[in-house]
Amino acid sequence: MSVDSGGTGTEGGAAEGADEPGWEPDADNDSVGVIAAVGRQIKLWRMSGGFSQAEFGVAIGYGENQIYKVEAGKRIPRPEFLDKADQVLRAGGKIAAMKRDVAEARYPRKVRNLAKLEAEALELGAYESLVVHGLLQTEEYARALYGLRRPAYEEDELERLVAARMGRQGLFDQRPLPLLTFVQEEASLRRPLGGRMVWRRQLEHLLARATLRHVEIQVMPTSAEEHSGLGGSLQVLKLRNGTTVGHNEVQLSSRVISDPKEVHILEMRYGMIRSQAMRPRESRAFIEKLLGET
Repeated sequence: MSVDSGGTGTEGGAAEGADEPGWEPDADNDSVGVIAAVGRQIKLWRMSGGFSQAEFGVAIGYGENQIYKVEAGKRIPRPEFLDKADQVLRAGGKIAAMKRDVAEARYPRKVRNLAKLEAEALELGAYESLVVHGLLQTEEYARALYGLRRPAYEEDELERLVAARMGRQGLFDQRPLPLLTFVQEEASLRRPLGGRMVWRRQLEHLLARATLRHVEIQVMPTSAEEHSGLGGSLQVLKLRNGTTVGHNEVQLSSRVISDPKEVHILEMRYGMIRSQAMRPRESRAFIEKLLGET
């Protein structure tokens, strides 16, 4: 087999090998080292297997230049890239096992930190006032929401943020199942972000999530005369280690709240919000009615 070409060849023509936004490491992301380390490991496995970059690219369906970029830490490998590499190089799962690290490294730092907290949660409660909560969003809805941001995101950053938001939703499948409760402001469910069909599919998704035994979704009606959430959206997480933290995201900042006094206030407010909102069964009926009106 031939020696490395240094990545000077052309793309192999496979669909998987085409460049697209959202898969370049962010120079400001503190996990760039993770991507570089993964690239080095793939290169070592490839060379140990006796493959040149061109031959390896053909074997897994990627262009030679893509192989060069991944090995050089200039390109984040897709999950299917790692699966195919593991199979071709007979790594016995050692390469495929890096998928989770790579996925987390792709997220912006503030999202990655929040995802780690959520992954440790035995119980999560969230009140959202303006839009559908991130953990309940469809991919179409999330893309439409990020697309409205001003100043506008570059395409690669937008795709990275959408992927990160969808990745966080693995929380629903964790074991043991965490208790997940959400209170959505009625106005957030009536706002047709992304257009009529995106809105309809988002409402359908909410109903599907609400059928899960470990998930409760409530609606805070606009007509409510008492409302303890007028200070804005909030999130409370009870972690496996016994601690409880809060999270709050506003215009230009994302803040994890660990001070016991502040966390206690958030817990109290969230409890009041849940008591003032529609019950889960009433909320499902309300969303079904709203869906029928769209």
